[in-house]
Amino acid sequence: SQDPGALAGRVTAGPKVTGSARSRLVAAFNGGFKLASLAGGYEQEGHVAKPIRNGLASLVIDTSGDARIGVWGSGVPAAGEQVYSVRQNLWLLVSGGRPTRESALWWRWGGTIGHAEYVARSALGENRAGDLSYAASMSTTPADLAWALARAGAGVAMELDINPDWVQLDAATRPGGPLRAEIGGQRRPAGQYLTGWTRDFIAVESP
Repeated sequence: SQDPGALAGRVTAGPKVTGSARSRLVAAFNGGFKLASLAGGYEQEGHVAKPIRNGLASLVIDTSGDARIGVWGSGVPAAGEQVYSVRQNLWLLVSGGRPTRESALWWRWGGTIGHAEYVARSALGENRAGDLSYAASMSTTPADLAWALARAGAGVAMELDINPDWVQLDAATRPGGPLRAEIGGQRRPAGQYLTGWTRDFIAVESP
């Protein structure tokens, strides 16, 4: 409802999950930094909230609902791919199945509360089969997330949002079922994305 507020009324997606989408919902998790942070661009349903930048880690969702992670302009989008949305956030945390050198430089991965190294952080990885994995903790470093995702089989991974107010993962055991907060100590209730939220987030729905 606030960031990226410029898309309000122009896209189907909104600040909360409702209707038929709610009956198919299996999980929802936070997006990336505020668009004013210069961490990359954002496009939703063909509408550009902020221009997409070459060289940055990007979560690309096509019109069939498939999602994948890559570097914009170098692997994504694929030739002829019908892009539905793109969410960028800095650089790759994992590349070629290994943490990147940048992942060890914690101070490059966003402004933290009190300029602390260990804060709430989240990330998203993709393995060779195209499966996505979300990793988060209320006290961790970019390198920790990178190693965790790499050990889980991620070939590529990107950081998402950081700091305790924004890091959130909620999931259900069946489509449309009750949501449960999945990160120990997360501040927001499991139903936050059902009642409405100020920042962009990703909803995972069954076919």
